[in-house]
Amino acid sequence: MSREIVAGVDGSPESLAAADWAAREALHRGLPLRLVHAWRFERLDHPLLRDRAGQERAAQEVLREAEATVARDHPDVTLMAEVLHDTPVAALLGTESRAEMLVIGSRGQGALVGFLLGSYGQQIIAAAGRPVVAVRCRDGQPSEPPVGDVLVGQLGSPEDSAAALGFAFGTAAARGAAVRAVRAWNLPPLYAYSPASMRLADEAGGLVPYEEKALREALAPWRERFPEVPVTEHVELGSAGQVLLSASGAAQLLVVGRRAKPGAVGPRIGSVAHAALHLAPCPVAVIPQG
Repeated sequence: MSREIVAGVDGSPESLAAADWAAREALHRGLPLRLVHAWRFERLDHPLLRDRAGQERAAQEVLREAEATVARDHPDVTLMAEVLHDTPVAALLGTESRAEMLVIGSRGQGALVGFLLGSYGQQIIAAAGRPVVAVRCRDGQPSEPPVGDVLVGQLGSPEDSAAALGFAFGTAAARGAAVRAVRAWNLPPLYAYSPASMRLADEAGGLVPYEEKALREALAPWRERFPEVPVTEHVELGSAGQVLLSASGAAQLLVVGRRAKPGAVGPRIGSVAHAALHLAPCPVAVIPQG
């Protein structure tokens, strides 16, 4: 089955900015774009909102406006649009079988807004088996600089970060951009190091060269697969969230991995992804790890 980029729209400026970002990414990748709007009839306690036909017309109008805006601004994109009769979370997750990625707006505005990064958005990101890109909005436009690196966090082993690195390199190749790979590390108490780990660090010339070597090894297969993509390596002492955020000001996209963890009210997305989604000034791609 051919892939497509799927963007959720709900009439808000943030979701329209997400649709605009998704259209440009579809053109970069040579993929079609599908806009989806979730609507399910509810008997709301207001005379103007009780009518099923009226609610359905309103849902179709939200979709038509988004479709018209994207078609006007990006006439070369192959565009499809549909109303899905389900909850926002189920509707967007239900498109995964055909989606290369899911794109949503990144600021919640209350319970009636479907695809913004409130509770719905976090549920989508935590449960999705595909990359999810959250797009901020400034003055009705995506807050994405026209130039800049694709910034990616490399955490843990090469296997832990393979999905995020693959997405970052593939995106940079499609855009003709560079990758800036960041590995953050903390200095634990000395007792946390086993004799074996200290020996490995000594053989590498110290802790910083050890971390630099780990980053080089994680990047090696992706450099080989994407030789045309320039790469900058950055190793810094500090928490992963803080180091990535400090480097995100000039990035056109921040890519982070996530391994969803169970929580009392559903899966959580992890502290690094949470910090990036709420504080990074650029769009953030959250990539599920194997």
